[in-house]
Amino acid sequence: MQGRRDDDDSGTAGRFRALALPHLDEVYTLARHLLRDAADADDATQDCFLRALRHFETFRGDDIRPWLFAILRNVCRGARQPSREVGVADEPTDDAAPLWSDARETPEGEMLRRRDADAVRALVDALPLAFREVIVLREINDLSYREIAEIVGVPVGTVMSRLARGRALLRTAWLGADQKEQTP
Repeated sequence: MQGRRDDDDSGTAGRFRALALPHLDEVYTLARHLLRDAADADDATQDCFLRALRHFETFRGDDIRPWLFAILRNVCRGARQPSREVGVADEPTDDAAPLWSDARETPEGEMLRRRDADAVRALVDALPLAFREVIVLREINDLSYREIAEIVGVPVGTVMSRLARGRALLRTAWLGADQKEQTP
């Protein structure tokens, strides 16, 4: 009898690993944007996957990402607030070299690209939570409006409205930051 239970557990665990673990980075990225702290994001991601494994038998559907994001969102709601502001040193980096490139980027171009990426990341982090989460789910995690609506628990029209308003806020903040840099 004990051998059969182990077989069932390894089958469920194996299926969970195959479906859920490929999305670990995406779940962590969303947690980082929602909680604004690397340690809190680590804890929330771990808690999300533990809850997902514990309730894996309730998962129905083809794509597990929206289900994981919904669990993470609930975990983040219950998580403590970040104990400190996220500093530049805590920001995730995209230092991975591309597999190919047309021309080698100049040091000045790389510096400008990193500065712009850091500025956009800071602007996204400064958005109110309702706009930040839909921006991250749509633009970073590439979820559909319907999937975002299911995760956030609002109608699709509200998702579209929040995306439009969030993008407008980002555009305004970007242009405002650009104007400040050009003013002597």
